[in-house]
Amino acid sequence: MNDRYGRGCDPAAIEYLPVQTQHIVSLALFLSAATVCAGPPFLTDDPEPVPYRHGEFYTFATLDRASSGTQVQAPAFEMNYGLVSNVQVHVVFPFLAAIPRNGPRAYGIGDTEFGIKYRFLQESDDCPMAGVFPMLEIPAGDADRGLGNGRAWVKLPLWLQKSWGPEDHPWTTYGGGGYACNTAPGQRNYPFAGWLLQKELGEVLTLGGELFAQGRTSDNGEACVIANAGGSCRLAENLDLLFSAGHSLAGANHLIAYTGLYRTW
Repeated sequence: MNDRYGRGCDPAAIEYLPVQTQHIVSLALFLSAATVCAGPPFLTDDPEPVPYRHGEFYTFATLDRASSGTQVQAPAFEMNYGLVSNVQVHVVFPFLAAIPRNGPRAYGIGDTEFGIKYRFLQESDDCPMAGVFPMLEIPAGDADRGLGNGRAWVKLPLWLQKSWGPEDHPWTTYGGGGYACNTAPGQRNYPFAGWLLQKELGEVLTLGGELFAQGRTSDNGEACVIANAGGSCRLAENLDLLFSAGHSLAGANHLIAYTGLYRTW
């Protein structure tokens, strides 16, 4: 999950800087870390890794419109692979567009995300599935242009999942939370948590909704709570369309959206 929320810039904090410096600082505060990419198309993730020697690939775009401006990821790419049983490796490589309300626009490579998902508890009739998914955000983007964090940072979540109902079209709920550690200038460590409920509706369509919350991520940011809804639609064998959209209910103002193609092999 790269943090795409709570990154709005506070004009009062930079109003005494030279104009050109103001533009750079505004953009850096707006996009000082890359975007949250959790269990696509949602912000909340799950503990289930890709099966051993299986892979999945996403081509996607995201939108985050806040009071300070807009951030777009397009195109962005995610790849997950089942390295060993119960262990998945994860990489996200995005291109970012920063469109602050005040200041110059920028487009380029964003920070790269690397993670390892480990399921340490299998689901049973009486027990949920459980796993950890630590992620390292590698500062590949140009921080001076607001396209990266400028320093490596980590997220340390724990996720749970439980399914019930008909085996071919079950209900599934998953969620959890964790803590992000970010020591870049102007950024803060913060907690995050989310929970989701979804239902398979036949062979083609799956729909779900979630609540996701996170603490204050920067010195000039706000905590937020976001409601998000979406799902997936089967286009062909091993190919799905993913989609979601949501809005903040409290705290920092955000309108978010996700669309992408998901392929497995």
